[in-house]
Amino acid sequence: MKNTAIKLVWATTIFLIVVAILSSLNFSFSLIFYLVVFGQLLLIFTVYKVLTDDYKTDKTFDNWYEDHPKHEDE
Repeated sequence: MKNTAIKLVWATTIFLIVVAILSSLNFSFSLIFYLVVFGQLLLIFTVYKVLTDDYKTDKTFDNWYEDHPKHEDE
């Protein structure tokens, strides 16, 4: 994934956490409502950008997991 997709995922996550915190602090309903609607649109846009990201790799399922590579002698 490109850095832009990862940054968008982090920004969306932080935004939705902030909305959850603001709603627990009894901010006005209209502000929370509009932030939630914007957050849902942002989440849909983030999923679209991640799925359509121009990402190429030479790894296959034969390489197993990146943090626990499968050795050829096993």
